[in-house]
Amino acid sequence: MTEFGDGTRCVHGGHGEPSAGRPLAPGPVFAAPYHLGESADFYGRAGNPSWRALEEAIGDLDGGSCVLLPSGMAAISTLLRSVLRAGDRLVLPSDGYYATRQFARDELAELSLSITEIPTTGPWPDEVFAGARLVLLETPSNPGMDVCDIAELSRRAHAAGALLAVDNTTATPLGQRPLALGADFSLASDTKALAGHSDLLLGHVSTADEQWAERLRKARTLSGAIPGPFETWLAHRSLGTLDLRLARQAQNAAALVEALREHPAVSGLRWPGAPDDPAHAAAAAQMRRWGGVFRFELADAAAVERFVSRSRLLAHVTSFGGLHSTVDRRAQWGDPVPEGFVRFSAGCEDTDDLVADVLHALA
Repeated sequence: MTEFGDGTRCVHGGHGEPSAGRPLAPGPVFAAPYHLGESADFYGRAGNPSWRALEEAIGDLDGGSCVLLPSGMAAISTLLRSVLRAGDRLVLPSDGYYATRQFARDELAELSLSITEIPTTGPWPDEVFAGARLVLLETPSNPGMDVCDIAELSRRAHAAGALLAVDNTTATPLGQRPLALGADFSLASDTKALAGHSDLLLGHVSTADEQWAERLRKARTLSGAIPGPFETWLAHRSLGTLDLRLARQAQNAAALVEALREHPAVSGLRWPGAPDDPAHAAAAAQMRRWGGVFRFELADAAAVERFVSRSRLLAHVTSFGGLHSTVDRRAQWGDPVPEGFVRFSAGCEDTDDLVADVLHALA
């Protein structure tokens, strides 16, 4: 049977078979206990219809079994606590999301882990993989927009006996499918593009190994790190427009990158979708489509503040992937970047309006 396209799968995923009298789209199920019997549901912390509907939809896009969690950090922390044991060796991206490194150092201190931090672009010598239990990649990296070869690093990790996970938040399941490229786990903060409306927190881990999926579900149940049914329903409803939103965001990112390419106030412009970007070739080999997140640098923190204050459309917030175009000066959060480093997330505004506003704000 021919596989449906991205838009169709986003709209129909997790909706089940139609039947007379049944609502067109599923609604949230608000229940803690369930009547006992032959049903799989008995208590909301262990499972419920709202989770299963969205997990089916995301799992189809990821190409595996999806386990929902209440935030992106909950997804990362649940995966790390499920996989790692005392004395294990963990490989992390030194240029990825800072909270992941902080969690591994501070919250997993009791495990006495051996932690190795490697930039997304490497180098990746054999010693990095030797003795590792888990290798975590983030590609494109946040906030640097660098890219690494998932298939090659998965092969080398497996050859050394390690598992490999990919933080796929920036790319989304439509932009990249790490499981198909050999990764053991694909995880994301669905707070960002997947839900896309800046109104909820959610995350997930997907895996093609059903035994690992069951271990993650058990960890979720026992830890109580569970998403609420209303947030789950909102994310499922929002998923239906993911294909459309990503298309507009990528269109806006491309137009902005072109407009800023020769701007005298801008340096360090990076977007994997640009043919002249250093990451473009590697990204084009494994990504299915481009996203709306790119980066550049202004002179300093004050220049970023002036830029945002002069804009009528840009929101100064620390998130990305939503309907609104956002600016985040990453140095304020401790990322090892210049003070004027900007992570820009192109939203769904009209392209001409957004380009004009950004150029006016930079004037």
